[in-house]
Amino acid sequence: MPEPTPAATPEPEPEPAIDMAPTDGGFGPGFFTRADETSDARFYAPPRLVTHIDAGAIEAVGLLYEELDLTGAVLDLMSSWVSHFRRAPAHLTVLGMNEAELEANPLAAQRVVHDLNADPRVPFGDASFDAATCCVSVDYITQPVAVFTEVARVLRPGAPFVCTFSNRCFPTKAIRGWLATDDAGHCEIVARYFRAAARYSEPTVRHCNPGARSDPLYAVWATTIG
Repeated sequence: MPEPTPAATPEPEPEPAIDMAPTDGGFGPGFFTRADETSDARFYAPPRLVTHIDAGAIEAVGLLYEELDLTGAVLDLMSSWVSHFRRAPAHLTVLGMNEAELEANPLAAQRVVHDLNADPRVPFGDASFDAATCCVSVDYITQPVAVFTEVARVLRPGAPFVCTFSNRCFPTKAIRGWLATDDAGHCEIVARYFRAAARYSEPTVRHCNPGARSDPLYAVWATTIG
């Protein structure tokens, strides 16, 4: 039986244009909207015990964590069943959306189910952690400045917050501002989050595996001040 021709398929409605002109917080109207605004809890309910970047990019994450000496009490935000540390930190707390995925994380000492898009408050006391990480998930945060400000609150002075990402995502759940730009633009977006939170040093931006035959791995990190 022949396959339907492209002409027989209804044309999708065009995505709304994203106004990149600065407004409140320095981001344009519609920047943090998504194609799928249904419940994140429903979307992430089925456990996904898979990795979302390939082995080469995973290795680059682990090497960066090792270089930055993330060895103490670490908070891994928007986490899952794997946290990509080459060596387990002294105490790893994983915060994510899916209880089964978090329970499967072999490095975790503490597991917390929490939806940062529904409630950007980070449910820990002030100065609780020596470092925080967010791996291949920063593109899904709909209130990033509030989240980054909260992360700074739960970090000790001088502690790093390390965001890593590639060029893969669930496009219906990524914010439209992320989808509207390229890898360099993604790095600048995350750097702007740190600056807008006003609780961090000037962020460092790095392409961690240039020339590698793997998924690209980018990192943006900064340390808390005050």
